[in-house]
Amino acid sequence: MSTVLLAAIWLPIAHPADVGLDPATLGRIDAVVHQAIQAGHCPGAVVLIERDGQIVHRKAYGRRCVDPAEPMTVDTVFDLASLTKPVATATAVLQLVEQGKLRLDDRVSKHLPAFAANGKDSVTVEQLLLHTSGLIADNALADYEAGKQVALERIAALKLRAAPGERFTYSDVGFIVLGQLVEKLSGQSLDAYTRQHLFEPLGMHDTGFVPEASKRSRIAPTTREGNGWLRGIVHDPRARKMGGVAGHAGLFGTADDLAVFARLLLNNGRHAGKTILQPATVALLTSPREVPGGLRTLGWDARTGYSANRGELLAGFGHTGFTGTSLWIDPASRLTVIVLTNRVHPDGKGNVTALRRQVATLAGAAVIRPPFPAVPMVRTGIDVLAREQFQRLRGKRVALVTNHTGRDANGTSTIDLLHAAPGVQLVALFSPEHGLRGLLDEAVPDGKDEKTGLPVYSLYGKNRRPTKEQLAGVDTLVYDIQDIGCRFYTYITTLGYVLETAAQHRLKVIVLDRPNPIGGVRVEGPVLEGIKPGSFVAYHSIPIRHGMTVGELARLFNGERKIGADLEVIAVEGWRREDLFDRTGLTWVHPSPNMRSLTAALLYPGVGLLETTNVSVGRGTDRPFEVIGAPWIDGRRLAAALHAANLPGLRFVPTRFKPTSSTHAGKECGGVQIYVSDWSRAEAIPLGFTLAAALRQLYPEDWQPKRYNTLLGHATLYKALLDGESASQLLQRSEPGRKAFLAVRSRYLLY
Repeated sequence: MSTVLLAAIWLPIAHPADVGLDPATLGRIDAVVHQAIQAGHCPGAVVLIERDGQIVHRKAYGRRCVDPAEPMTVDTVFDLASLTKPVATATAVLQLVEQGKLRLDDRVSKHLPAFAANGKDSVTVEQLLLHTSGLIADNALADYEAGKQVALERIAALKLRAAPGERFTYSDVGFIVLGQLVEKLSGQSLDAYTRQHLFEPLGMHDTGFVPEASKRSRIAPTTREGNGWLRGIVHDPRARKMGGVAGHAGLFGTADDLAVFARLLLNNGRHAGKTILQPATVALLTSPREVPGGLRTLGWDARTGYSANRGELLAGFGHTGFTGTSLWIDPASRLTVIVLTNRVHPDGKGNVTALRRQVATLAGAAVIRPPFPAVPMVRTGIDVLAREQFQRLRGKRVALVTNHTGRDANGTSTIDLLHAAPGVQLVALFSPEHGLRGLLDEAVPDGKDEKTGLPVYSLYGKNRRPTKEQLAGVDTLVYDIQDIGCRFYTYITTLGYVLETAAQHRLKVIVLDRPNPIGGVRVEGPVLEGIKPGSFVAYHSIPIRHGMTVGELARLFNGERKIGADLEVIAVEGWRREDLFDRTGLTWVHPSPNMRSLTAALLYPGVGLLETTNVSVGRGTDRPFEVIGAPWIDGRRLAAALHAANLPGLRFVPTRFKPTSSTHAGKECGGVQIYVSDWSRAEAIPLGFTLAAALRQLYPEDWQPKRYNTLLGHATLYKALLDGESASQLLQRSEPGRKAFLAVRSRYLLY
């Protein structure tokens, strides 16, 4: 009954030790599969384990069909059930986002007006993907009896069971709606779209909806229907009544094909020389997000009550299917674990939850050599201060300059830590631009912290510096705010003003240092020329991308501007200058409302230069600083010009978008979406200059650069841009000032 069929010779099996896996541990998989079959949990299974693109375990066990008896084979085609959701539907939706036909924060009713009925008008595409829309899990089967169109009408008439975003409820209904969205926006049926844009380009020839008769002999049957088995007909009754094609179920496929799909995601959207998804799209699709009760990605599970198939040792993302299928992908260990069964055959009573968990756990336990160096856990200044039990602040009356980014590695705010610290008297709070919570894009009023009752004085309202009255009784100013590494990001100007005020009033300043999220090696762009330092977007003459931490900047400001403050920096531990934020082990917190990702921070020093002109930089979209555009821009022409510049680590895709706020709010814009394909090579200022030079050349009558120098801060460069000089010429002109700064900078570096 439990005969093992070895992998076919045309798919080579690597020796586990060659890819850092323990053969003996993997060898234990055979026993746990045999036990599950013998216990009647499933009639048979196919298990495939892959690491770094190399298959190390690919075997078939038991029977495909019990009556008449058929042995399981490695090329068996399974009803993948809910694996349809992430593999077909969510991927198709993200392709449409990439094409500019859809935004994640679009209300579903924008594209499917009937869906707005009964209070569903605010449900977004993203909420459907995360199962937080408030929709029920399944509506009545009777709603599907009259076919697909009537079923969709019945779904459109449903009421929500919870407010959008309030609750996680795994919902087949939500993915049926997503499948409808794909069909509406692509103009193709879901099966035709995924076949043309996903499965055929990937060579996944055994994957698709409603499999053809030629595959019938290889299809694993599920339950009985009349006098025979359901074989090649979807098991899910709702998908069946919709013609076998639905967003939540209906997909059939093999273990080999699913391994190809996993490789696509692990290789940043590329497979066999083809780009199916952009790297940024893969990151968006697979990055875990908090939902009530756990973690999900856009279509995939990460850690909820549905993630038993991740085992005990894996991270990453995956999904299961009701028929007994499972796929789990762990990018950290470069492992793919596929367990395919037809556990509903023959009587619907099989259960493979334990089997899937055991196989994944063994795969994780087999890892004896990590594919990448382990990510260090960086300790920020507040972590170091807390470890020292706040000794440096004992007996001090402290005013804290901070916002929502001031928190320790566990997420506890610096406000709460200092307020509770023994021997420390926290007497006042100061907030920078965007306020204490980092939510405001306007002048910030004074207020009161609800939790501690402390006064909160704004440094982005009527005052930009602490006043004498606000500092009454204070002897120490503590600064803890996450910077993003750009000259015109205003938090560092607030730092400079705090140092000046502290020197004036003879107060101690302690800066709790934090990593520069875009690295401490690259220094890009011009220093100030023709503009007096000291403004809120140009406090000191430093390059636009300065490559320093806030602690290092405080030392530089204090020394070079001869401020003379009594300054102490509590240094970060474990950070290397070459590390970007993804290598710190810290949790990303939006430093400001539109700085929503490390990608945005990396692009901001270049893209942000355009903010003072008549070009949208993506404010009012779900991709600030990752898209740029205007009503008069042809995205295809601009993308071609940018690609011609051969900027390392960057890719450009024509797009259209409509900002809801800021420049061109409510207007349809053409433009480009910018993808960072290699963070280690991408440079922001060459990108910024290339964008400006391209706009000047392509749209001399439309682009209005008269305020471009506000953030550029270099009169000679600004004139050269207007005179038509190229990006490379602009970079060459900025080089002497940058090199001179490097010599000054070296005196203040801490790491």
